[in-house]
Amino acid sequence: MKLQVKFSLYNAVTKIAIIVILGTIILFSLDRIAYNQLDNRLIKKKGKIIKNLNDAEIDSLLSNEQTFTDYNILKEEFIILTDIPDNEVDSDAKIITEKREIEGDIEFYRILNYKFLYHTNWYKLELGESMTALQSIKNSIRFYMLVVLFVSLLVTLLTDFAFTNFLLKPFYLIIDKKINKVDDPTHFNYQNIRTNTDDFKILDNSINSLMRKINTLFALEKQFIANVSHELLTPISILSTRFENMLNTPNIPVEHENKIFASLKTLNRLKVIINSLLLISKVENNQYLKTEQINIKEELNDIYDDLEDRILDKNLTYKTDLKNDFNFIGNKALLHTLLINILNNAIKYNNAGGEIIVKGEIKDHHYNLTIKDSGKGMSDELLNNAFDRFKRGNTEENGFGLGLAIVQSIAKFHKIKVEIDSEENRGTCISLIFPGTN
Repeated sequence: MKLQVKFSLYNAVTKIAIIVILGTIILFSLDRIAYNQLDNRLIKKKGKIIKNLNDAEIDSLLSNEQTFTDYNILKEEFIILTDIPDNEVDSDAKIITEKREIEGDIEFYRILNYKFLYHTNWYKLELGESMTALQSIKNSIRFYMLVVLFVSLLVTLLTDFAFTNFLLKPFYLIIDKKINKVDDPTHFNYQNIRTNTDDFKILDNSINSLMRKINTLFALEKQFIANVSHELLTPISILSTRFENMLNTPNIPVEHENKIFASLKTLNRLKVIINSLLLISKVENNQYLKTEQINIKEELNDIYDDLEDRILDKNLTYKTDLKNDFNFIGNKALLHTLLINILNNAIKYNNAGGEIIVKGEIKDHHYNLTIKDSGKGMSDELLNNAFDRFKRGNTEENGFGLGLAIVQSIAKFHKIKVEIDSEENRGTCISLIFPGTN
């Protein structure tokens, strides 16, 4: 899971928890708030009525002909004034909730009771407000509160996601430019990514430091291979010359001659390995130029002429289907080596009477060349190590495991993508995807 997603999830969980807690507190406090609001309204109304009370209004209320105020035909409010004995004393207003029947309708009311003295008479004032209105208010408050909380949550999540994306942008740039896009330590870009976050600066500098060490070791390794290969070629040539001279010795015993031939064969195999390593080293050190125009079709025809005898010896069927005439700027000798290595493997590991199919076409502005055989194929383990040096595609055959390593080095040098699809006893298909065409 990405760090940005983790940040967003953490923020979402914490905000949802906070909103749930606050929402619960508000919902449980809503009744108290609503009752307090309603009680304050009743107290204010009581004060206003007492202040503006007159004899005519008292007579009207005492007549029991009008228990509701004129302006409230929905029976949401009522005023009742009752004459009480003169031996009462002043009391504070008391507020209760009761059922009341007003003109045949029974409802819950919030009722304020208050005893007061007017002129020389004592009266009991009852002010009531219907709880139906209060419940409607509470439902409205709950609904709008939930809407506000949901919108607030959504807005904060979006802003948090955008902020974390902005915050982590340098991190993803470091991963992308300093790791994912680096296929060769010699081409590493040591320029720091712009960021104000100290942690990302430390990461960037650490990667730069590590790549400098890797680059140094990589250069030393390539130099070591080149030097050792050069140094080994000289004694091999000397030994080969001595063995050949020994073969020219008259009356040499047959058993000695066979041993000398075996030694020469071993030296030749060793020379092939060293030359292959030298070739890989030179390619990886960019010691070749890429200035020649190469026609892929012509190159394949030349290679077929060189390998025709081997193809016929194994009774292989060789088919070509090159739909586009594709020209490529590169090093002709290296590309020849790349193609001949692939075709050599297609012949070497093929079954007698099998086939080799070469196809070429332009797909998505890239020229795709595939070479497919019907041979022994490779297991998943060998396929995963196909480009490793000294790994053989088939352990029953003689080989040094450098063929595909050379193919990979030359392909990287020309920015050609190599893909291998292989299955045991069903053959191997190697695809070469050349750089984009216009």
